[in-house]
Amino acid sequence: MVKLIFEKLFKAETEAFVDEIIVEYPDFFKNENWKHIGQIESNFSIIENQQSNPIAALVEKVTNSIDAILMKKCLEKGVNPKGLEAPKSMDDAISYFYGDSSKSWDLPTNRRKQAEEIQILADGPTKESAVIIYDNGEGQHPEDFESTFLSLVRGNKNEIQFVQGKYNMGGSGAIVFCGKKGYQLIASKRYDKTGKFGFTLVREHPLSKEEQTYKKNTWYEYLVIDGQIPSFEIDRFDLKLFNRSFETGTIIKLYSYQMKGVSGFAQDLNQNLNEFLFKPVLPFFTIDTKERYPNNKVLELPAFGLQRRLEEENDYVDEWFSETYSDKSFGKMKVTCYVFKAKRGDRTVKQTKDDIRRNFFKNGMSVLFSMNGQVHGHYTTEFITRSLKFNLLKDYLLINVDCSQLNFEFRKELFMASRDRLRQGDESNKLREILRSKLTKSQLLEINKKRKDSIGLESEDTQELVKSFAKNLPKDGELFKLLQNTLKLEDKKKVSKPHQSTPNKPNKVEKEFKPERYPSFFRLYNNKGTNQTFNVPIGGEKSLKFETDVEDHYFDRVEDPGDLQVSVLNVKRNKNESNGGDQAGTTFEPGDVLNVVVSSPSKGTIKITFNPNTELHQGDEVEIKASLKGPGETFQDEIVFLKIVEPDQSAKAKVEEPKEDFDNLGLPELIKIHQKDWAGLNFEMDHKTVVYPLAEGDKLEKLYINLDSSVFLNHRKKLTNSEQIEIAQRKYLASVYFHALFLYMTTKNRGVIMQKTEEGENKDITVDEYIREVFDSFYSDFLLNFGMEQLLSALDD
Repeated sequence: MVKLIFEKLFKAETEAFVDEIIVEYPDFFKNENWKHIGQIESNFSIIENQQSNPIAALVEKVTNSIDAILMKKCLEKGVNPKGLEAPKSMDDAISYFYGDSSKSWDLPTNRRKQAEEIQILADGPTKESAVIIYDNGEGQHPEDFESTFLSLVRGNKNEIQFVQGKYNMGGSGAIVFCGKKGYQLIASKRYDKTGKFGFTLVREHPLSKEEQTYKKNTWYEYLVIDGQIPSFEIDRFDLKLFNRSFETGTIIKLYSYQMKGVSGFAQDLNQNLNEFLFKPVLPFFTIDTKERYPNNKVLELPAFGLQRRLEEENDYVDEWFSETYSDKSFGKMKVTCYVFKAKRGDRTVKQTKDDIRRNFFKNGMSVLFSMNGQVHGHYTTEFITRSLKFNLLKDYLLINVDCSQLNFEFRKELFMASRDRLRQGDESNKLREILRSKLTKSQLLEINKKRKDSIGLESEDTQELVKSFAKNLPKDGELFKLLQNTLKLEDKKKVSKPHQSTPNKPNKVEKEFKPERYPSFFRLYNNKGTNQTFNVPIGGEKSLKFETDVEDHYFDRVEDPGDLQVSVLNVKRNKNESNGGDQAGTTFEPGDVLNVVVSSPSKGTIKITFNPNTELHQGDEVEIKASLKGPGETFQDEIVFLKIVEPDQSAKAKVEEPKEDFDNLGLPELIKIHQKDWAGLNFEMDHKTVVYPLAEGDKLEKLYINLDSSVFLNHRKKLTNSEQIEIAQRKYLASVYFHALFLYMTTKNRGVIMQKTEEGENKDITVDEYIREVFDSFYSDFLLNFGMEQLLSALDD
């Protein structure tokens, strides 16, 4: 009977079918046969306060499966998972347990074979999908269920360094997304085939009418028979798995799982899981069925993380780079930036933007904070617009921040136990400021500039348009203050220097860079021999460039990445300073005395930036070794010396405030757009578009006004001669320009933060996006057809 009930539960497609089975076998599922999960009556407070996203909760199941596979490999080798011989990280575990065979997973056939060990399968109707998670991992004996699957906050994996799990609670986060009743079937058999196959059913306790009178909250519970986990003997079991029968490991079924917006497992769920697993150490399968999608030709698809997708599907990615930051206050973190193409192949700008959003931003995560490849928190696009102020990259930039090597004390204050969002606090604020300050000076600055320059259209002379308006503004008026605060008015006049003829110089021919997979050399640019010393001002920084022949993505590629190590060989203290005489610095790490930024190679150049921290004083000298890893374990070294000097006084020199000049107000450029220009733009514009404001952070830089908008074309049809058309065009340009300008100024000045609803979710939008949408509606039509005189006459009537 026990086996029969398990088979019926496993075949049940929705929670309604589970209800029927419970009613069919009342003695088996009687109230006395249910126990509190974790032996905690108030466990709802733990289980219900975990992941806020059903995909993030499902990711916890996947990471538990990865942990189970690694644990099995460790036990099979006879190694104590908590012992000194055990791997110290997940990457070490892959190298130790799989060796060179793991490198073959980038080949489709080998990846698929390995992915069979972890499977996420669909079951039930498409509108009420059940999710089955299988892994061929360590498995558990029935008598151990209560201390593993069904325990809470025991910290079973806390002393095991090579697994992701720590709190022993992540697996329970998915229960709240299992329909309305929290049904979850858990079954397992130990990897060595000892013991029986055990199973239990988890649910939210249904409060009786009597319980509702004195219980404030319900709880979550699991099924036992005579105090024991139900079990029976098996050799192998057909449980609908792909290419195999169940023998050992674990299988879990989540009934009526609430995955809003996920239409299929093979592609849609695969992409969602990849977003939350930036770089998992093991691949896994997402599998759909022919019954659910009879016309789908791809029913099984391996997932191996977003990083591999970005690298393999490079027709989407325009360019990418990384920077590694070392700092005493937080440790070390690597930041990788991916910039997508504004236009891909024969796709339009709008189609490309939609493709990117659908394939890489399903969950609205633009900045990912990952630990051991799993995303533990994120920022939305607001970080790109409000902090970085790269508005043009808003929908085209994805950033991964690898937090695996952060200092423990700093890291533990960042992440919630649920591993799906950042904790708000001092560390979180500091991390945001670090990323802002570093990335605004990174390659993103040049990439953003190239995007703006690529638009390349001639602007309208706005001076005559605004001169009379500006001259008549009272300086002490509120309107002038609004302009000044929002647009940061400044004197843009430049004193023209007399033209001096210079002899024509031949154009410098750039040497063609031929990248190699591995570096054959690594040396300081303009190397002048040994013991080169560079001055670094206190409170300032020094950037050194090194040349090599390795390819740009050497540090970031998924397969066989390289490494650059910066180490402090010696710190020579200034004898005249109070901190003493010469002192060896062999115990120093770079972050102890220097904040270091290492940029990924770019056309044969690697940049390392040094910034002395409070441990160093004027006159101190630091001996630095930079080592670039080559093939195998070989390194190529360069040694330089940094001397700490007094702060750069020139940087503190005050710049004289420019005088106000109303002929040269810092107003946005007006750029006229015709239909022939649309194809060359890297943003969306069609007949519906009236104006496209281009802002850089808080500053409105340009207003692209569409002269082939439907609004203006329809208005122009009513006119009979060229003079009327010319007057109408000037009115159209002036009306749209000034209304967009003042709408922008007023909104920014009020500090309004805006959102719009898309697909049932609230998403942040910038002020320039808001203005664009306002003009795309009836607002511009109103401006053209109702001047002040028409409005006044309408009121008189």
